[in-house]
Amino acid sequence: MPRWLSIPLNPINARRWRNFRANRRGYWALWIFSILFVGSLSAEFIANDKPLLVYYRSRFYFPTFAEYSETDFGGEFKTPADYRDPYLIELLEAHGWSLWPPVRYSFDTINYELPVPAPAPPSRENWLGTDDQGRDVVARLIYGYRISVLFGIALTFCSSVIGVIVGALQGFYGGRIDLFGQRFIEIWSSLPVLLLLIILSSFVQPNFLWLLGIMLLFSWMALVDVVRAEFLRGRNLEYVRAARALGLNNLAIMLRHVLPNAMVATITFLPFILNGAIGTLTSLDFLGFGLPPGAPSLGELLAQGKANLHAPWLGISAFAVLSTMLSLLVFIGEAARDALDPRHSF
Repeated sequence: MPRWLSIPLNPINARRWRNFRANRRGYWALWIFSILFVGSLSAEFIANDKPLLVYYRSRFYFPTFAEYSETDFGGEFKTPADYRDPYLIELLEAHGWSLWPPVRYSFDTINYELPVPAPAPPSRENWLGTDDQGRDVVARLIYGYRISVLFGIALTFCSSVIGVIVGALQGFYGGRIDLFGQRFIEIWSSLPVLLLLIILSSFVQPNFLWLLGIMLLFSWMALVDVVRAEFLRGRNLEYVRAARALGLNNLAIMLRHVLPNAMVATITFLPFILNGAIGTLTSLDFLGFGLPPGAPSLGELLAQGKANLHAPWLGISAFAVLSTMLSLLVFIGEAARDALDPRHSF
C-alpha cells in the first residue's frame, strides 16, 4: 500500500489486510469498483446537457451548480437557459466560450437531431447510441450505475443494522425470544418476496425511498442466522461469563465482547447482500415496477433491449455494466472472506 495511504493497524487487522491484498483478484476488484463508483458520484461532471463553465462578457458562470435564464446571456426570454439551443450557442460563442463535459447529454436529454429514428446506433455524437426515446445510452448508464450502487448500499446498511440487532437479541437471550423470533422469521421468509414487491409497488408510484422501504421489509433477514449463531456460541465463553460475574450489564457485554466476533462473519456477507439488492432493483425495473418512468435504470435499459432486438447496443451495454459491477462485488466478497478467515495466513 502506498505510504500516503498507510494507516496504523493492530496486528490482527494488519494480517487481515495482508490476506486481502494477497487475493489479487479481489484487491484489484476493490480498486476498480471504487474508481467506477467515485466516478459515478460525479456524473454531472461527466455527462450533462449543461456546460461546466461559461465565460460570457468577462464573467464566469457555473451552470452545473446554478440555474441561469436566457437573458443572462443576451437572450430575449427569462426562461431557463437551454445550452443546446443553436441561438444560445451562437450568443455564447460570439461573446465568450463554454467548457463542456465529455458527454454533452444528461440521462433525460433527448437528441432531436438524430439522423435515423430512435433507437439510433452508436455514433460520434452518441458513443453507445440512444434508447427508444432518443436519450444517450452512455449518460443513462453512468447515472443508472450510481443509482443502483447507492440504492444497494443504503439497503445493505439498513438491513444489516436490523439483522444484526435481531440476531443479537435472539442469540444472546435465547429462550422464548429466540423461539418466537425463529418462528416469525420462518413464516416471513416463506412469503413470495418478488410477487409481494410487485403487488406493493403497483399500489403507488414508486420512488427511491418507497422502494427502499418495501425491500427492507424482506431483506433484513439475511444476517439474522449468522449473527444469532455467533451470539449463541459466544454468550457461554469464559470471558463473557467473567464479564457478567464482574457486574457488566448485558448491553455492554453484547457490544464490547460478543458483537466484535460476530461482525467478522457479518462483514464477509455484505458484498453478497449488496449484490442481491442491486439484482432485485434491476429485476423490478426490468418488469416495470421499479423506479419512476424516465429515471436512469439499468433494468429499464435491459427491458428496452428486449423490446428492441434490432438495437443490440441497448441490451449489450446494460448487460456489460451490470455483469461487471456484480462480478467485482463477488470478487471483493471472496477476498474479504479469505481475509477474515483465521485459517488463512499469507
